[in-house]
Amino acid sequence: MFQSFDTTSSPASGPSRVKALRERFDALGIDGFLVPRADEYQGEYVPASAERLSWLTGFTGSAGMALILRSQAIVFVDGRYTTQLVQQVDAATFTPGDLVGEPPHSWIAAHAPKGLRLGIDPWLHSGAEVKRLTAALAGRDGSLVMLDHNPLDAIWQDRPAEPMGAVAVQQEAHAGKPAADKIAAIAQELAEKGAHAVLIADPSSIAWIFNVRGADVPHTPHPLARAILLADGTAELFIDARKLGPEAARHLEGLARRLDPAELADRLAYHAKGGAKIHVDADATSIALTRVIEEAGGVVVEATDPARLPRAIKNAVELRGSADAHVQDGAAMVAFLHWLDTQQPGTVSEIKAVNVLEAFRARVGESLQNPLKDISFDTISGAGEHGAIMHYRVTTETDRMLLPGELFLIDSGAQYINGTTDITRTVAIGAVPDEQKKFFTLVLKGMIAISLARFPKGSRGCDLDPLARIALWKAGADFAHGTGHGVGSYLSVHEGPQRIARLSTQELLPGMILSNEPGYYRPGSFGIRIENLVYVTELQAIAGGDLPMMGFETLTWCPIDRRLVVKALLTEEEHQWLDAYHQTVRVKLSPLISDREVLSWLEQATQPL
Repeated sequence: MFQSFDTTSSPASGPSRVKALRERFDALGIDGFLVPRADEYQGEYVPASAERLSWLTGFTGSAGMALILRSQAIVFVDGRYTTQLVQQVDAATFTPGDLVGEPPHSWIAAHAPKGLRLGIDPWLHSGAEVKRLTAALAGRDGSLVMLDHNPLDAIWQDRPAEPMGAVAVQQEAHAGKPAADKIAAIAQELAEKGAHAVLIADPSSIAWIFNVRGADVPHTPHPLARAILLADGTAELFIDARKLGPEAARHLEGLARRLDPAELADRLAYHAKGGAKIHVDADATSIALTRVIEEAGGVVVEATDPARLPRAIKNAVELRGSADAHVQDGAAMVAFLHWLDTQQPGTVSEIKAVNVLEAFRARVGESLQNPLKDISFDTISGAGEHGAIMHYRVTTETDRMLLPGELFLIDSGAQYINGTTDITRTVAIGAVPDEQKKFFTLVLKGMIAISLARFPKGSRGCDLDPLARIALWKAGADFAHGTGHGVGSYLSVHEGPQRIARLSTQELLPGMILSNEPGYYRPGSFGIRIENLVYVTELQAIAGGDLPMMGFETLTWCPIDRRLVVKALLTEEEHQWLDAYHQTVRVKLSPLISDREVLSWLEQATQPL
């Protein structure tokens, strides 16, 4: 099994660890210390050795930051984790903060004590974040102190070892483009812009550029590595040799000079000398590396990671692989939903549901000779009131039964060599109240609106986001997360720059894969989310129209619980979309299902409304 189920973090650990940290402030010459969720690679998923925020506070969410001052400690989280935070941290030690509405730099600008000397580990903060912190502290007559070691590591006695996950080659049959061509394209771009080199600090970009995958962090198959790509077409890859087997070593030998990670600073300084222009993505690169360039006399040119946008725009091979992976994943989901429907309410727990679904994914993968490599994130398995916790992660202590008369929300995904999946279904456990059916239908209307959307070139995620919310808005409701995030190709399940969200100004381009996942959450009662993945199509002429339009093609195929749909709330177009979707689900998935009982269930679950 890929998912583990820890016990709920003990709030008792927070006070003693915060006390030990504060005891080091005087020796370090600081009045506070900032603890981000990020690791040295600025990733969403981090290895156990970098789970500093969780170790200090008990909070296990995937986004957050703690500001520890001499007499106050604040844990900043976004709207997904407000309920989880209260459950996991010691309320007498930590105060909740708003990571979006008033992030740490904004809080400091408004509330920090005068003259605050704030310590940070420069390997854990990007250049963009340091700029914001520096400006905020200046307004309070304070200063930012970049420490030469992380004080938490000194008091974390049983800190796990750094990971040494094996690297595998992502063959061109799945990548769709040779790594050499990707390197050459980046080199040409550097030459055209008059730059000497670019520092690639995002491990997902390393994986995409070099056509490799790794196993250093949970659920995201990229290797923790960095690279320097030069305008002359050569490359230096900084990765531990112990991660490379014979095949990966041969593959990389023809693409780059391999060096140990410890050599990165020296090589970066070497390339920077003489005023060389080095491109750096300030949002993805530790300030520690930016300082190396500057101290060596180089010129830091802030520029977006050159792999970020090409990685987001999937080529035909990647799209075809994703489509195949989603059909396979749909067959596993149908087997799971059939199983769930045959269980007596009150006999299945949240953890058991997770384990059974993962087993079905593994079984279908084995039968189709396309193995389940990993889950793409920890499954959200929330029954009743737990469904209202947007990113609820079940533990052995919070685990509960799926009881009759309530909704069950399961948000899960898988990693296959040909694609990454992410799907949410909310299903009825027995008969549920009409009010819950109403909100389910309003959420469904939003999901259908995105599925049917047509939009001109230049449209951004923020332009489409209201389509998913308007039905809920009319009912006086909303949801506190984005409508959709980008998804990688056997890479991160959360991939930028594309999003469908209020603040997303990235233009949507053909080939981008996004999630479509509106929801509704009533704290302490129930939660609803319905999620498919889609990709942006090429511009197409509209009969009788003036402008060609892009749209979305659906990738995810799995029944939506018709028992929860209030037909009277759907328009004729929405009704037709749902029936057509279910017909396609039946056609695509039936050939993969040999069990007659499961096939009969699928036929029933996909009947016209």
